[in-house]
Amino acid sequence: MTYNAKHESEGSESLAGRGFHESFPKNNNAVKYIDKNLIENYPERIDDTFAEWDSFETIDAVKNALLSAGNKVEMIEADDDAFGKLKDSKPDFVFNIAEGFYGASRESQIPSILEMLNIPYTGSDSITTGICHDKSRCKEILSYYKIPNPGFFITDREIINHVKLLFPKFVKPLHEGSSKGIYNSSVVKDMDELNNEILRIKETYNQYSLIEDFLGGKEFTVAMLGNGDDVRVLPVVEINLDLVPEDFNKIYSYEVKWFFDTRENQLDIFDCPAKVSGKIYSSIENVCRDAFKVLRLRDWARIDVRLDGKNIPNIIEINPLPGILPDPADNSCYPKAAREAGMDYNKMINAVLDAAIKRYKEYK
Repeated sequence: MTYNAKHESEGSESLAGRGFHESFPKNNNAVKYIDKNLIENYPERIDDTFAEWDSFETIDAVKNALLSAGNKVEMIEADDDAFGKLKDSKPDFVFNIAEGFYGASRESQIPSILEMLNIPYTGSDSITTGICHDKSRCKEILSYYKIPNPGFFITDREIINHVKLLFPKFVKPLHEGSSKGIYNSSVVKDMDELNNEILRIKETYNQYSLIEDFLGGKEFTVAMLGNGDDVRVLPVVEINLDLVPEDFNKIYSYEVKWFFDTRENQLDIFDCPAKVSGKIYSSIENVCRDAFKVLRLRDWARIDVRLDGKNIPNIIEINPLPGILPDPADNSCYPKAAREAGMDYNKMINAVLDAAIKRYKEYK
């Protein structure tokens, strides 16, 4: 099993001791852009450097799920020593949940190593994973196949005033996940707000901003499981953004995900299955199946969807490595959908492994 562990405190010295390069950076700029009340209440969550990585609780839960099915499990952290360890151990199969760290293609690093070593593994291949982590490239493919997604452009520079744009827009970092860099301020209503967000993302993450048309309709997240004709759309989760505090925009932002909706103080924000008409529900399932197919996703994924003004589902995010927090109190959507489909955590994890094994057998 390959993974990245989220530690409570990660200094460069401790990271270097665990096989990471000494120049391992931390995001110290984000604090400047977060609401002061949230900083006071949750100071330990301000630095979002490791937001994509998994807690030891999650890592242990996945390991125990694999052990429950009779597998022998060796744990390999996705650090600078991972290549040598994988080469030496020659595992029969790898269950991969490693997010990586360096660069825009970080989620592709372990899949690339495994492909080089000819070791089978769960999840999408290195090309698909890399494409999905570059949100604009992903959207270009969706657009080519006429799969609805918000209109967009990217930039890392201030936009001059004579450019005519329709507002509101939605601004987010080009290469981040786990709602990193998506704050209440990400919905912009004029050129000044837009340029402030572009500057924030450049300063905080040193990357381009993805600027999308903001869709004001309902939001959903959809867990996918399997491959080819056997791919399953698990019960659709609706995110009831009306429960977001009144003075916040109706988006599933970093603040909502990590500050407001906590284990200690849950927001009753999710409906599973989604409470929408049968027509809309089917449309959501179909657009997610189409996206899964054209992006060549494998085994599992979670796809985020939002309705436009005509109630047409638009793809807003593709997650080839979905979050899988094991405690139901954490409101993790992939396990939530799996439970609604009749799978406990162990069964869910092993269903992903079984789908990957079946895929490799059929390929051969």
